[in-house]
Amino acid sequence: MTDTSIRRYSNERETETEQTEEEESESLVCPECSGALLSDSERGETVCEDCGLVVEEDEIDPGPEWRAFDSKEKDEKSRVGAPTTNMMHDKGLSTNIGWQDKDAYGNSLSSRQREKMQRLRTWNERFRTRDSKERNLKQALGEIDRMASALGLPENVRETASVIYRRALDEDLLPGRSIEGVSTASLYAAARQAGTPRSLDEIAGVSRVEKDEIARTYRYVVRELSLEIQPADPESYVPRFASDLDLSEEVERRARQLLQNAKQEGVHSGKSPVGLAAAAVYAASLLTNEKVTQSQVSEVANISEVTIRNRYHELLEAEDNIHP
Repeated sequence: MTDTSIRRYSNERETETEQTEEEESESLVCPECSGALLSDSERGETVCEDCGLVVEEDEIDPGPEWRAFDSKEKDEKSRVGAPTTNMMHDKGLSTNIGWQDKDAYGNSLSSRQREKMQRLRTWNERFRTRDSKERNLKQALGEIDRMASALGLPENVRETASVIYRRALDEDLLPGRSIEGVSTASLYAAARQAGTPRSLDEIAGVSRVEKDEIARTYRYVVRELSLEIQPADPESYVPRFASDLDLSEEVERRARQLLQNAKQEGVHSGKSPVGLAAAAVYAASLLTNEKVTQSQVSEVANISEVTIRNRYHELLEAEDNIHP
């Protein structure tokens, strides 16, 4: 770069700096009399001290008007409710009337006031579920929450299952099928999408419908809603089985390695992912000298001991083929 170009570049920077300073100085003085400006936070105005001209009005204060020094004080002063959620039929936007029968000061209500509040609760509940679609949704989302709690599924899976059920309801997939069946199929699909799958036997254990109906409804919902769900990966079951059996991370890592070798050999094709995962955990525990019995693994994985023995031999054969 030559001296001429350097001088030209520095002159341009100086000109830009001067223009910025001039704009800032113009914004800090009155456009009429060039007097000093004063900001009035109470009225939300910017006025001139000399001539009284209102330069800006209706300014918005982005900060809160209160301060909180601990979480309890913040909860008491906050004037917003819980965030909206698909896990409630009205997304949490409707009013809830408390059941404590106490006023704002914590005093108990009289018998006449309690009767009045009970009537208000009844009418409030009727207005919240005023049509069949709302009642359907309320029952289904309650079922999803109950089953997810029993299976220990996280909140993101419950949200996804609620969205899937809402889509099925909007597209009229429920006629001819039970609410429990579609809600169970939605939860099964959501668990697989989130990478925390549960077997059909586990789902059927907490559902009010039979295993065959769950499988049939699941296939129907996935097909009609065009859900993209990958086949269940046996490795996704390994951490849960290892945790339930109180096994170390070394066993979990070894089980994953066995399953990866089995995939290279094509052993996993056409096999139940739950059976493969259970057999891998059992084999890994033997290889790392943290022995567990087949009956213990069978109880945790909810499959038969015969399946574990068969898959166990297949996994070891695949291991020997790769590392002879």
